[in-house]
Amino acid sequence: MRQLPSLNTLRVFEEVARHRSFSQAAIGLNVTQGAVSRQIKQLEDYLGVALFVRTPQGLSLTEAGSNLSPHLAEAFDHIERALQAVRVPNLRQRLKVLAPPTWATRWLSPHLRAFCQRYPDINLSVTNQIGHDSLTEVDCHIRFGLAAAPHCVSQLLVMERHIAVASPELFNGDQPPDLRQFPLLHILHDGKRLKVWENWLAAMGRDDIDAGQGLEFSTLDQVIHTALAGGGLAVIDRQMIEKELANGSLLPITPIEVIGPYGYWLDVANDKQGLSKVKLFTEWLGVVSNP
Repeated sequence: MRQLPSLNTLRVFEEVARHRSFSQAAIGLNVTQGAVSRQIKQLEDYLGVALFVRTPQGLSLTEAGSNLSPHLAEAFDHIERALQAVRVPNLRQRLKVLAPPTWATRWLSPHLRAFCQRYPDINLSVTNQIGHDSLTEVDCHIRFGLAAAPHCVSQLLVMERHIAVASPELFNGDQPPDLRQFPLLHILHDGKRLKVWENWLAAMGRDDIDAGQGLEFSTLDQVIHTALAGGGLAVIDRQMIEKELANGSLLPITPIEVIGPYGYWLDVANDKQGLSKVKLFTEWLGVVSNP
């Protein structure tokens, strides 16, 4: 009979070692920080050595902890692969993602091939609308907003990077279009205009332009298509128009770039944090968002 501590204790150690934080491990495991601390103490008592030490820089692994951590992570990887190998094919996991339509179309879609090839047993369901009765079915919520959401695990994926752009036909040779001669294109969020033009004009030091004039649209895609057709000037997150900037169908009016204040956040309910499909998607999304 194998003489081993509980798998739960070992899992707690792996989580703390990965995050170098009791509090972050507690969030990831959906338990209290005190429970994590007790599990680590039990493992240290079992082994007879300290695994962590607190330093001015935070929590660090001792020599014993550093030796144990990679072996334990590899062991859990082996267990996970063994379980995946014998799973019934019909039990493929469905991961439901709620996301803004333009982000899903212009950012997520081009990256999905890599995710599906890496995790073929996860079926993604991406939607931008969901009924109240189905909200509990959502595994991950990509949200456009200003700050982290309360009552869940919320992390910033990427901040917006706004630039002013126009169709090449509005340029006069190398001269950019006059901001006073063309409509400004605005995007609505929760029924109100985002102040992207005000922020960009402030960064430019321009107080001679009426930021309130122009056309407004309910989706960013509508703004982008209107700008492509030469229907006006737009301030757009450059991460949403990488293809258009690369092929020259939209040109920057100036090199000025304004960061934020809005960004895209990943919100995961506390009761979804422990799901393997959620952890895999979250880790993959973090890597792809910050190459």
